[in-house]
Amino acid sequence: MNSNLEDLYIFSEVVEAGSLTAAALKLNIPKSKISRRLAALEVQIGSSLLIRTTRKQRLTESGALLYQRSVEHLKALALVEEEVGSLISKPRGQLRVLLPSEFLSRLISELIAEFSLLYPEITLCCSHYPGVLPELSENYDLTFVLHEHDLPDSSWIARSLMSIPQSIYVSNVYSFNNSNVRLCASSVGQSLDPETLGEECCVLNTGEQQWLFRDHQKIQSVPVKGRVQLSSPEMRIEAAVRGLGLLKLPDYQCEAEVRRGALKELKLTIPPLAQELSVLYQSRTLPVKVRVFLDYFQNHIGRLYSIVR
Repeated sequence: MNSNLEDLYIFSEVVEAGSLTAAALKLNIPKSKISRRLAALEVQIGSSLLIRTTRKQRLTESGALLYQRSVEHLKALALVEEEVGSLISKPRGQLRVLLPSEFLSRLISELIAEFSLLYPEITLCCSHYPGVLPELSENYDLTFVLHEHDLPDSSWIARSLMSIPQSIYVSNVYSFNNSNVRLCASSVGQSLDPETLGEECCVLNTGEQQWLFRDHQKIQSVPVKGRVQLSSPEMRIEAAVRGLGLLKLPDYQCEAEVRRGALKELKLTIPPLAQELSVLYQSRTLPVKVRVFLDYFQNHIGRLYSIVR
């Protein structure tokens, strides 16, 4: 409280306690301090507030008016302070989370459902976005992003959560443009130089123009082209299965098609750059509702690792 508000609070306590002595005991502050604060309030108001005798006290007309007008506001403020304190100590309120639409939607849904059962006073509002990097918005407490490049500089805090291996996949019905690539792809033990992939037709994400590969500490970029661009991973997989081009996706997303023989992994001299999962938030000082969600997510991230590895 600022000094004026504190003086009003002390004044109301004196009125309700019936004396300075009783108020001092209730507030656990010296009676002399209460006298000084009341005197300062009277100077600020420009009028006496209390008439005190050795036996009792009574309000002046100004004091009665001030008490009547201020007491409900002071009680409302005390209630707000209590509610804010509860927010700080107990997870509650609305938590807004933005998630990439293509990332383990079923498992994430399970984690969210379990979290909601554990914290029934948190209202969890999750939205999804297509593509790679969304525009950061203060409308969300947490924004999860999948990315290969370093995240752009911003005032937001970024925490890396996990790396997700990726591979290049091809269908048996795809017609290679480069005969050498076709021979290597069909030969056991042969590995392709990623540069050769630029000659082939690829099934691309919306706006995708290059594929990145990691050569030790160096990142190699290969320009790619294709006849279809699809934001949905499921649609890209289906297009690749039907022979529309090579496909780059996290391994866990293509596992079923590889098992049934619809796709196979191309062996490369250097691997594609792993996809990173990071979470972004606006301040290092997190509300308790945000902190418990992040802690819960990280404590259960092993379930994600068991799928993406």
